[in-house]
Amino acid sequence: MTAPPADTREGGRHLPRGFVLTIAAGSVLQALNASTMTVAMIDIRDAFDAGAAASWVISGLYLATAVGSPTAGRLADRVGARRVFLVALALTVLSSLLAPLAPDLGWLIALRILLGLGTCAAFPAGVAMLRAESDRRGMALPAGALSLLAIAGQVMVAFGPVLGGVLVTWQGWQSIFLINVPLGVGVAVLAWRYLPADEPRERASITEVLRGLDLPGAALFTGAAAVLMLFLLSLTATPNWWLAAALVVLVAAFVAFEARVPDPFADVRMLARNRALSATYLRTALTYVAFYTVFYGYPMWLQNARGLSPDGAGLVVLPIAVLAMVSVAAAGPVMRRRGHHPVLVAGSVALLAGGLGLTWLHSASPLVWLLLVAAVLGVPNGFNNIGNQAAMYRQADASDAGMASGLYRTSQYVGANIAAAVIELGFAGPAADDGLHRLGTVVAVISAALLAGALLEQVLGHRRGGRRSPTAHS
Repeated sequence: MTAPPADTREGGRHLPRGFVLTIAAGSVLQALNASTMTVAMIDIRDAFDAGAAASWVISGLYLATAVGSPTAGRLADRVGARRVFLVALALTVLSSLLAPLAPDLGWLIALRILLGLGTCAAFPAGVAMLRAESDRRGMALPAGALSLLAIAGQVMVAFGPVLGGVLVTWQGWQSIFLINVPLGVGVAVLAWRYLPADEPRERASITEVLRGLDLPGAALFTGAAAVLMLFLLSLTATPNWWLAAALVVLVAAFVAFEARVPDPFADVRMLARNRALSATYLRTALTYVAFYTVFYGYPMWLQNARGLSPDGAGLVVLPIAVLAMVSVAAAGPVMRRRGHHPVLVAGSVALLAGGLGLTWLHSASPLVWLLLVAAVLGVPNGFNNIGNQAAMYRQADASDAGMASGLYRTSQYVGANIAAAVIELGFAGPAADDGLHRLGTVVAVISAALLAGALLEQVLGHRRGGRRSPTAHS
């Protein structure tokens, strides 16, 4: 049995509400599982008596997402977006049922990776369905539907730590996985009801489908990212320099292989000819190193050094996500008038202020200061996120738009993956004041580099003929 076609009673002018809300509900599971983990790490470390290896619980999901998002998008094009969406929900439910039963940390990390593959696939599959349904109705891809996906993700990031804190406090760390089971099943029921059946397509063999995914390129990328993580973690004790050598070899092999593949996982030829876009990806990755260093490191310090419960820590970090939503709304009018450069400059200044604020806090600081620093750190997330997206859309050629968007998300998750290692290096053991100050220094240094880069790009833009008129998508 397949779902009936989407409701067409609105005359093709709007996409059906149930259709859009179902896609949004599936897409936010990734944000939920990223944000609830922020307040569960202390309990997971204690449960498995884990040290630096516990950071793979964070980085495993992001590494899976960095590789899985573009791969899922390709699969949606080849085998059907609704089919990929439903399989993603099945993986999410299965991994969430098994994770609380993990006998050791290794199994938990493996199931967290499987969870990352499941939760990340819903977004590209959902966007593919939105585009297909819009084309079928003869309408442009609705900005309202895409905005709903973005807003839903931000809302989940905002309230995920609070929800996770309540769950961990009352039911243990296992509950942040188990909550996915009713949610995933519920979204699957909605998908069966509201998502239209995939269009008939020419049957392709498994070999043909796999060949179109560039799995060797994805494997090289995964290997390079994993080796980078292992090398950074080794710096907490005795550096393993052979890992650095292996990283150089893997990166060289990845670049050489991708330059020869007709349909690559990452189009290195596009990146070589479009240096402005490559710079935006680098800036995005650095931005997310800073953001996720705060997003995971700050709650760990609040619980370990300040002595807050998981739900208390979730409430303290709530201003980070709330102010991020406010700053997204504030950045829009600025970009329409002046482009993305002023937004990136403002975001970098706020990030610098927040990083310096972390270096000033200590375990006896008044609660109001903890909340104030969290609020300041929320502002740059919104400004930098929307500014980098606008830069990416402006700098990418129309023919590269799909690939450019996929690589943008990959750069975000690469930054998140590196942040997990930065947290381990910064705390170098239990999350204490000295470790928080080191993390704040890292955030401040990154933000200073981002500020210098944004100012330099703005100056060079003026020298090339001034600011371009803001475009509709900026």
